[in-house]
Amino acid sequence: MVSCSRGLRDVEKDLAEKNIPFQLLYGSPEELIPEFIEKHRAGTLVTDFDPLSIKRTWKAAVANKIICSFYEVDAHNIVPCWLASPKREYAAHTFRPKLKRAVPEFLDAFPALQEHPHKWRDAVANDWDSIVKTLPVDQTVPELTWFQPGEAAAQQVLHEFLEQKLPLYPDQRNDPNKAVLSNLSPYLHFGQIAAQRVALDVHRSDAPRESKEVFLEELIVRRELSDNFCFYNANYDSFEGLPEWAQKTLRAHAGDSRESLYTREELERAETHDPYWNAAQNEMVLRGKMHGYMRMYWGKKIIEWSSTPEDAFETALYLNNTYELDGRDPNGYAGVAWCFGTHDRPWPERPIFGTVRYMNANGLKRKFDVEGYVRTIA
Repeated sequence: MVSCSRGLRDVEKDLAEKNIPFQLLYGSPEELIPEFIEKHRAGTLVTDFDPLSIKRTWKAAVANKIICSFYEVDAHNIVPCWLASPKREYAAHTFRPKLKRAVPEFLDAFPALQEHPHKWRDAVANDWDSIVKTLPVDQTVPELTWFQPGEAAAQQVLHEFLEQKLPLYPDQRNDPNKAVLSNLSPYLHFGQIAAQRVALDVHRSDAPRESKEVFLEELIVRRELSDNFCFYNANYDSFEGLPEWAQKTLRAHAGDSRESLYTREELERAETHDPYWNAAQNEMVLRGKMHGYMRMYWGKKIIEWSSTPEDAFETALYLNNTYELDGRDPNGYAGVAWCFGTHDRPWPERPIFGTVRYMNANGLKRKFDVEGYVRTIA
């Protein structure tokens, strides 16, 4: 929580240099925002697009209580979600051609932020210490040390990625022992850097063409496919939001014998017989971020070790949203759903999984030194 507030303090400071006030409101959006608009006689309200149901509910409630103009823009994506596709896409291969046609129209450079010509007389300084203390979060959880919040830190992380990691990205991105991931997902999640700015800098970099294409596939196609999944699927956060074929095959195999069953609490504490899975879970709990390749294995094993596929889905989503810095994000919901068949195709049938894709420890061993990965987490 302290890290998040430090990022917002940086926003306040940077805006102040442009004579733009930053006012943080704490409470119910549908109550506070209309009150704020009425008190300060605001003429226009602007909000960023977000496909998640809670944000859409807030916006609808606010819209019903205000009389000023209200605009929604999609700064979250490069191509506005509702323009990228008018429907829920089956997989990346159906979505990719639509995005490729649209991206050139929207991938524009950012104009410089201008200084505001007038001071706002009603501006009130934010009491950050009081704000942090009043939030209903566990204050005993220590602040992360590997992650520095704020726009400046995000720009530094991006610069290091472009200079040191992007050239190696295609060959080493699926190896947790190779530190080539961008580590930008928390900054993207909290709005401390825009995907559009990252894409522009990647295009301008001197990295090999293949490196750029592989990374941009994940930054643009896969990331915006996640928004598409949540925007056009009211059940994105439940088992019922999975493709019909995946629900059917998993339920058909719900009664299959399982060698191991673990409670949610045992999984949360990383108390399984599998040292690779335990390491992945501990990485997420301790760092707030799990390597993407291990997250796939992590989710698949939860299916294998849960009494029903519905329980497995709820557990995976709970753990992801509780411990990931970029939890409660379209990428997280789509990532969990992928483990259960979303944006994938049926595979040869097997116990428990049916025709949903399966992963095992031997696959990890073929990909990278998984024992070395366990040692780095221990």
